[in-house]
Amino acid sequence: MNNQLIRGIFLLFLVSLLGACSTRAPKIVSTPIENIDSIPLKVVELSDAQYKSWVEADLRKDTIPGMSVEKAYNEIIKNRKPSPVIVAVLDSGVDIEHEDLEGSIWTNADEIPGNGKDDDNNGFIDDVHGWNFLGDAVAENMEYTRIIRRLKPKFEGKSESSISTADRAQFKMYQEAKAEYDKEYNETIENRNYTKQILNQVEAAHQAVSDELGTQDYTAEQLEEYSPLTDGMKSYKRMLMFVQENVDENIPKAMELIQDDIEMLNERLETHFNLELNGREKTGDDPYDITDTDYGNNQVYGPEPDKENVKHGTHVAGIIAANRGNNIGANGVASNAVIMAIRAVPDGDEYDKDIALGIRYAVDNGAKVINTSFGKYFSPNPEWVYDAIKYAEENDVLIVNAAGNEGLNLDTKMVYPNDQTPENTTEISGNFLTVGALNYEYGSGLIAEFSNYGKTNVDVFAPGTKIWSTTPNDEYEFLQGTSMAAPAVSGVAAIIRGYYPQLSAAQIKQIIMDSGLSTNATVILGGDRNRTSKFREISTSGKMVNLYNALILADQIAKNN
Repeated sequence: MNNQLIRGIFLLFLVSLLGACSTRAPKIVSTPIENIDSIPLKVVELSDAQYKSWVEADLRKDTIPGMSVEKAYNEIIKNRKPSPVIVAVLDSGVDIEHEDLEGSIWTNADEIPGNGKDDDNNGFIDDVHGWNFLGDAVAENMEYTRIIRRLKPKFEGKSESSISTADRAQFKMYQEAKAEYDKEYNETIENRNYTKQILNQVEAAHQAVSDELGTQDYTAEQLEEYSPLTDGMKSYKRMLMFVQENVDENIPKAMELIQDDIEMLNERLETHFNLELNGREKTGDDPYDITDTDYGNNQVYGPEPDKENVKHGTHVAGIIAANRGNNIGANGVASNAVIMAIRAVPDGDEYDKDIALGIRYAVDNGAKVINTSFGKYFSPNPEWVYDAIKYAEENDVLIVNAAGNEGLNLDTKMVYPNDQTPENTTEISGNFLTVGALNYEYGSGLIAEFSNYGKTNVDVFAPGTKIWSTTPNDEYEFLQGTSMAAPAVSGVAAIIRGYYPQLSAAQIKQIIMDSGLSTNATVILGGDRNRTSKFREISTSGKMVNLYNALILADQIAKNN
């Protein structure tokens, strides 16, 4: 995700450059945070420490649009003890041995580890910390690729007039999948070729400047002080200074990152768009039969020894529940959260069946919050997921969902999973909360440039740009996306459920929406300065999540419950 952002920024620069070159609970405080429009804009660059903790920042105190997490801990819940709350992370998997997740991983007390038996009779053998619905599968197609492969024998070469009424909806999906496949495939080829050009330019610039300076390990200060004599060398200097500022100060490291991006795009071409790839072959089930449930294994950390395939899920888990008291790594939002790991999201698009069964597994095994940081724009079996969402609602489980990262208005573009009827007019449940991503810049740049939005289909916004959290093998990293915003809100939900277990999932959803901060500011959408809206108009609540305010409102509602 970070490399994609780097490439996008750098491509813009390259275009212009090439043109130029050729124990007793205390009383809850009663004053929520309000009137934030008077808060001045922050004009100083955040420090490394501020970047790593901005999710916790208080807008009024820090002029950073965090969720007032530290303020809530210090002023409201410092001397109170919450109940533990199981949060299911339905994702790519989790490194359950991470140092900063120690003590925060769910253990199935009714299962005897390693005996090869389903001790608790829940249908899953040795599911000690969760379940891996993907088995050994990692690489997968996009959903539109799978649709084309499945339906091509039925519809290829046919016109709409020749299609029966019963098959027209499926035919329409096939046609739309083909169009999306062609668009995305061509864009990926184009991006790869551009990125190769970028690498070639940077390599040439680096070699030329290294020859002039007499070293390949020049610093940013040395490059700044370098005075080139020719227009060509001046252009090279500008390019390298841009790379140092926006990619990595170490140019050889920056070139490695660009090469990584090329390899990532090649991998996409080999897997996401590969019509011959059957990623499901390793799993051994029929992904289009919801009754075929005897598949997967208990390896929630995935099949790869380096655990690289579970980076996304591990990062999500850390945002929710990384240890707050060990003085290492990162701080999760919820000190009382216990992570149930459910591996259901491959490198590619998830299957509706895995998501539906994953939600049901979480509900049946005690989760009270489910985080779903994934999404796609085609869904052959959305009814399975809708039924699972309703099942979660019936069992009082809140689902916190990422809005997606294409900078789109979801009121005009359906994304899955969601809680809307096919007509996009009515919610099917009251327990599904969709979260867009905030930037750390308070002002017109408040909305992350990648974040989807929508007055009907996005409920709230939360921090999602440059988020510091756990990654596999006791590492830590900045990642960004609505995938990072959703778990921040899952953490808020876990805290509320831990202190006020009498409140329902629907009540907690409404508390999070009603208690947030709003602003009259006009914000930029999709990173396009020509596309703007009032912040209040791009989500159902018109607000950004605030833990401090949410606890105040939860306390008031609990007293009247």
